[in-house]
Amino acid sequence: MARFLIASILGLMMMASCRTGYMVEGHSTVETLDGKKLYLKVYKDSDLVDVDSSDVIHGKFSFFGELDTVVMVNLFMGNECLMPFVLGPEDLKIHIGDARQYVTGSPLNDSLYNFIMAKTRLDNELAELPRMESKMIMDGVDEDVIMLRLNDEANRLSVLNDRLVTNFITDNFDNVLGPGIFMIMTSSYPYPIITPQIEEIMTKATPFFKNDAYVRKYMKAAQENMERMKYGDEVNP
Repeated sequence: MARFLIASILGLMMMASCRTGYMVEGHSTVETLDGKKLYLKVYKDSDLVDVDSSDVIHGKFSFFGELDTVVMVNLFMGNECLMPFVLGPEDLKIHIGDARQYVTGSPLNDSLYNFIMAKTRLDNELAELPRMESKMIMDGVDEDVIMLRLNDEANRLSVLNDRLVTNFITDNFDNVLGPGIFMIMTSSYPYPIITPQIEEIMTKATPFFKNDAYVRKYMKAAQENMERMKYGDEVNP
């Protein structure tokens, strides 16, 4: 009986040791956030599930609790996603401003926000193309020349964007960032599909990445849709 009790206590201690605490402190300079409630949400079985919540009081908010594993979460205000970040055992600080939002306190979040900054620069360059077109028209540049230059620049930025995303996912196959960014990337598609970019990613993918619940579910649906498209059948969303 004593041995059984000792074994039971040790088992409970081991289970408890698998859980770890998290602490997040946030600061916002966005006045419209004051008095609002923020939520930490995580995807579970394709649904967003609340992990924690906090009220913004005089620009400050905080989250604390326990978690079973390191996860990629999203910070929400109502139905609006403000930003993603990695929730783990480190003490984190969230900074929310009108021009920029970022998280500090862990290597994974440093990596994530370096990636987000690089992608934002490319997205901003792409958003500048209509202004470039207007300027060239005002300068009297030939219409065919304008279209050629804009198409070349759009293609250049698209290639750089795809390479940035692909490299980031492959560099982070074995942590939560790889599957997390893969989910963000594919959620912009109208339905699950296998693109050349996804083919490249999956060709290089490690077992950890392939066995992620979202990746497995997405690839199964995408493969089924590819088969349907071969025969002209309607795809599944």
